[in-house]
Amino acid sequence: MPDDRIAQLDRLRAEISACRICRDSPLRGEADRLPHEPRPVAVISTAARILIAGQAPGLRVHDSGLPFNDASGDRLRQWLAVDRESFYDPEKFAIVPMGFCFPGYDAHGSDLPPRRECAPLWRHRVMEQMPQVELVLAIGHYAQRWHIGPDCPKSMTETVKNWRRYAMRNAVPAVLPLPHPSWRNTGWLKRNPWFEADVLPFLRERVLVLTN
Repeated sequence: MPDDRIAQLDRLRAEISACRICRDSPLRGEADRLPHEPRPVAVISTAARILIAGQAPGLRVHDSGLPFNDASGDRLRQWLAVDRESFYDPEKFAIVPMGFCFPGYDAHGSDLPPRRECAPLWRHRVMEQMPQVELVLAIGHYAQRWHIGPDCPKSMTETVKNWRRYAMRNAVPAVLPLPHPSWRNTGWLKRNPWFEADVLPFLRERVLVLTN
């Protein structure tokens, strides 16, 4: 890799690590500032051909600094048919959520959506540093809307049902929309058995090809 690209990547990582925009300059005003100290979590890679584009870190990931270091990550690794060592190998997977920091909880104890400040500030810059990515695993509707664009259906279920349209289109990177692997989606998985029957075999085949 050229030295200038390494330097650009190092600068970008340092800027992301130091980002405090959701705390210092919240988009919706001071009342909406992040209530805790930010801890951006992202794995940017100049080698990985697969990008895992999630929503935002949960509390356990915020505490550890390791993306998908929770039960959702365990299920995601089952979907991918990879072990932890392969999953956290930046030569194989880049892991860049739509929001880099844990957004906190809503009144019902569920994770809030990704912060609105994050993607407009960082997403294009991060993608420019990863031109080698051939497949984006867009997990959840926030990631799907950004990576699919205006063609993205309004619901996550409809988007995932139409996965062939995005995963097999003549574009680079291809986008494979996935539901979030959270335990909260266990009911969705039971109601939509086509996901396990049709999507997971394709996903595992592409992972095998692109990580070897």
